[in-house]
Amino acid sequence: MVRLSTILREPLIHFFVLGAGIFLLFGLIGGSGEDQTDTIIVKAGQIDRMVEGWKKTWMRAPTVDELKGLIEDRIREEIYYREALAMGLDRDDMIIRRRLRQKMEFLSHDLTAQVDPTEAELEAYLQENTIMFLIEPWITFRHIYLNLDKRGNDTHDDALRLLARLRSGDNKIDAATLGDPFPLPRDYESVPESDVRNLFGHDFTAQLLTQELNVWHGPVPSGYGLHLVLIRERTKPRIPELDEVRDAVSREWVETRRRETNEEIFKQLRERYTVVVERPKWLADVDLVAEEKQ
Repeated sequence: MVRLSTILREPLIHFFVLGAGIFLLFGLIGGSGEDQTDTIIVKAGQIDRMVEGWKKTWMRAPTVDELKGLIEDRIREEIYYREALAMGLDRDDMIIRRRLRQKMEFLSHDLTAQVDPTEAELEAYLQENTIMFLIEPWITFRHIYLNLDKRGNDTHDDALRLLARLRSGDNKIDAATLGDPFPLPRDYESVPESDVRNLFGHDFTAQLLTQELNVWHGPVPSGYGLHLVLIRERTKPRIPELDEVRDAVSREWVETRRRETNEEIFKQLRERYTVVVERPKWLADVDLVAEEKQ
């Protein structure tokens, strides 16, 4: 794995910083000649991108007149852009400031994307972040529904009487014919815990995760009413093998590395500046500068 400090020592980064400094200096002193600042070059590659963008939008190539219009619009945009910079219209504009910040952060994203994680790095990341990738329990169950609105105060007692019948061992009882009509299925096969929770609520699901298998339980409350529940099968939460979640682990590894790279680059940049924060009188006892992360 390439260390961040190594990345930051790369000539490409130095070239970028130097180039940015030269560009800013050039802007301050106004350049070395009129011919440079007043020349607009529309490159062939830019025209190719215009045409490709047009094709994606209109599903056909632009006509000659349409292409001329695209080029003229690009020239207009460049002229307005340069004149706006010359007038200082970019200063103190929050939208522009945020966009430039994003572009700086994208630089570190590009650096991160160039480095693929090794098998060992992915495995270590998985073990360090097991909660993120934990495979939740799956539950197979049947339920019988009792409608509170229909049965009123008798609902709970009806549920207990029905539960006693179900537990009596009478093989002639057809559970599919018992209870009240329900808008959702009576039987659920290998349903993730989160899906059960979304359908029936937290308390209902919690009981399904703790009750004995293959025994009728209840009454179990939900947002619909009361239920008698037979849990046929239930898995335990487990840490997956890397091959089961490789894509997800790789995405999270890259995102974490991107954030770390951003922070490291920002730390290096901040060291170049002296930061002074003027404290309002009503905040005399508050330190307004965040402590540097170690």
